[in-house]
Amino acid sequence: MNFLIDTNILVRLIRGNLSLVELDRDYKVFFKGNVPLLSVVSIGEIKSIAIRNNWGKKRLMDLRDFMKLFIIADIHAEDITSAYAEIEAFSQGKHPSKKLKQSARNMGKNDLWIAATAAVLGAELLTMDTDFDHLEGEFLKVRQIPLTS
Repeated sequence: MNFLIDTNILVRLIRGNLSLVELDRDYKVFFKGNVPLLSVVSIGEIKSIAIRNNWGKKRLMDLRDFMKLFIIADIHAEDITSAYAEIEAFSQGKHPSKKLKQSARNMGKNDLWIAATAAVLGAELLTMDTDFDHLEGEFLKVRQIPLTS
């Protein structure tokens, strides 16, 4: 199984609010045969968070160490850019063949890239928020990690 980790999970790992042991125990992210993935978009987001919050050397080293545990997925591929377009049209209720079952929504551009990457790689998206819930079953599998994990 492929698992794509949303940026908010990475932030929790670095801050120590979630451990790798918990992530593996509860979700089998690092279980033999599973592929732990991060989007290059999440790397950009987390580096921006680091700059804005003036992270010290230790936290930056922790970030570098965490990133080594994941395969970094790029977005520069035709199938990912196509999935981005499909997911955005769907989210806005304007997809020609897939009908949104709720109100249209504008997803954040970074979330669109993350969702498109998960969809193309057949990865289960692990996240802490509900921003991707409307895509469940239509484009990808989404699993929300509770804040109390």
